[in-house]
Amino acid sequence: MIEWRDEGILLAVRPHGETSAIVEAFCRDHGRHAGVVRGGVSRRMRPFLQPGVLVQMAWAARLDEHLGHFTAEPVRNRAALALGDRMALAGIGAVAALLGAVLPERAPHPGLYDRTNALLDLLGEREVWPLAYLQWEVALLEEMGFGLDLSACAVTGAREDLAFVSPRTGRAVSWAGAGEYAPRLLPLPPVLRGEGEADAEAIRAALGVTGHFLTERLLPEGKGLPASRERLVEAIARGEG
Repeated sequence: MIEWRDEGILLAVRPHGETSAIVEAFCRDHGRHAGVVRGGVSRRMRPFLQPGVLVQMAWAARLDEHLGHFTAEPVRNRAALALGDRMALAGIGAVAALLGAVLPERAPHPGLYDRTNALLDLLGEREVWPLAYLQWEVALLEEMGFGLDLSACAVTGAREDLAFVSPRTGRAVSWAGAGEYAPRLLPLPPVLRGEGEADAEAIRAALGVTGHFLTERLLPEGKGLPASRERLVEAIARGEG
């Protein structure tokens, strides 16, 4: 019998049989992991077996390659805190869906885990959440090996007048370096470099850039961005709560 205990952020829950649920979680030391929770659809467990909830969990299986069984106890029920807050609900959905789509199974990413936990702890703080979420997407790309390089122009090496991002390489391009290729490049919102105003329009534009690379580099071919992520961008643009 193989057993371990860990802390995890719930990503997805789906019914399994009449009374159980298959739960997928992002665990700090065990990465994206799934298991069966007996009684997972019960009245007692259903309220906290929701995406975004932080749980203490134990996993056990006869062999490592088996699906195994989880037991889970809630630590922070963020799903309950997000009720009635459209931006918070969309934020949980976007984070859970993206992690479920791009993280390899059972590969630890403790740094990203800690950053994700910190982001979800900001749910409901509308003044800081949009920028924190944008920074999380940038960190997700970096963690998965597709970080943006916005420090200097990929063509001239200049560090001034950076205005574009190459849609192929993720590197910055200046006005002078872009030349006739400018229409083919992505705009570079200053907020992506930690500059300028981090207002709703700037965040929306920056999420357009990160969204391009999430789609082209991380998500399976032919699979677009999660609908919850689109709802989050719309909520940010409208300043909804």
